Amino acid sequence: MVAHQINCCNSRLLNKVLVSHQSPDGTNFNNEGCITLSVDMTTQNNIDKPVANPGDHLANERTFLAWIRTSIALMGFGFVVVKFSLFIRQLALILPGKVVLPTKGYSSEIGILLVAIGAAMALLSFFRYRSTEKQLLDHAYKPSFLLSVFLTASILVISALLIYYLLPSI
Repeated sequence: MVAHQINCCNSRLLNKVLVSHQSPDGTNFNNEGCITLSVDMTTQNNIDKPVANPGDHLANERTFLAWIRTSIALMGFGFVVVKFSLFIRQLALILPGKVVLPTKGYSSEIGILLVAIGAAMALLSFFRYRSTEKQLLDHAYKPSFLLSVFLTASILVISALLIYYLLPSI
């Protein structure tokens, strides 16, 4: 711990105050016949927790907002997929002639799955944002790939389902 020594020496001719540094082994530089007062010039908070970098917090917020935009896009795409099957059914009723509709389509299930994945991603991104914020404040940041792995696996599953769904129409 860094401390400064304030040595007050009284003499008949001169009152003076000397400021000196305490060495690590505890010896004082100016202690001959003087009253020595040790003053701690630092606080425990300043030693353990330096001031946080605002750029890190702003980057954390930008990342959170990017995840939120991605989750909104997934939910929007899921909504479009669900409504597209409804649109095809309505279109078949309006068009003259006989329109063959698939007996069982999976677009509703796939769309609902996309909306659910988007909602889960929004929730996980919030928890990740709060966790990263706490780690930044504690100066103990540890990267986590849970959200990235979740999103990648979800997109791969949805892609496989869409490919399976679209293959018979080729």
